[in-house]
Amino acid sequence: MQLKSLRLLVAVADTGSFGAAAKQLHTVQSNVTTHIKKLEEELGVQLIHRAGRVRPTSAGLALVEYAERMLSAHDEAVSLFKGQEKACGRLRIGAMETTTALRLPPILAAYHAAQPDVDIQIKTGPTAELVELLLNGQVDCVFVAGRLEHGRYHSLKAFSEQLVLVGSAPMTKMPSSQALLTSAFLAFRQGCSYRQRIELLLASQGVNAGRIFEFGSLDAMLGCVAAGMGYTVLPRGTVEAHQHRFGIHTLALPASIANIDTYFVAPEPETWTPALASFAETLRDAVVEDELQLTAS
Repeated sequence: MQLKSLRLLVAVADTGSFGAAAKQLHTVQSNVTTHIKKLEEELGVQLIHRAGRVRPTSAGLALVEYAERMLSAHDEAVSLFKGQEKACGRLRIGAMETTTALRLPPILAAYHAAQPDVDIQIKTGPTAELVELLLNGQVDCVFVAGRLEHGRYHSLKAFSEQLVLVGSAPMTKMPSSQALLTSAFLAFRQGCSYRQRIELLLASQGVNAGRIFEFGSLDAMLGCVAAGMGYTVLPRGTVEAHQHRFGIHTLALPASIANIDTYFVAPEPETWTPALASFAETLRDAVVEDELQLTAS
């Protein structure tokens, strides 16, 4: 069934006339008749009573209901990509737990204020898992540690983080190799970029078999560190934002381990929905503002 045929059927049902339907849709009456007959032949039913007043049959009324829903969905899809002032639909974002907790809230708030009709869905996870979700089309964009080297994807450096060692007691120097060997490290599940930095840190201190416990939430991890269960490695900004809630302390790490960039990654821009394009614009504005503030300070 052609959408044009369905649109003409709805017009006939609304106006009660082939001629009025033709006038409403700026065509000729013979064209309306041809399309209605084509629908009837395709479905094997009579859709319009032609004797006396033109009106839909019971089959015609049933098809009109479906046609109205189909045409409404079609028109909504077309308007979505025609540069509406306000975006609509759904935006699925994947992000690391720490990014979601600290970096995204002001950006999401600004975006929601500008595009209130967009439904925002957030999926958190480690970098490797988020990349897999993106490649499988299960999210529209992700925030991950490091640039994704893939020709079909667009990357923008969003945030620069400085990782620190986090423990329950004040630290003036790196714990000894023996202390690191006998201590547990708390980290997000396999595929987390910060977990990889823990492994690099241990290797740099001559520890090749450290114990790493997996946690699913930031609060649980910080709470256990504060209780003396072990160490973790997290962005300084994230730790400082939660330090008032937990008795935790930090130690600066070597730059080769500490410095890490968070990238916004999405498919090529020509494939973006208006909702995703607007979010990317909001993010770019926030990144530029942060850079200006850093320059000014």
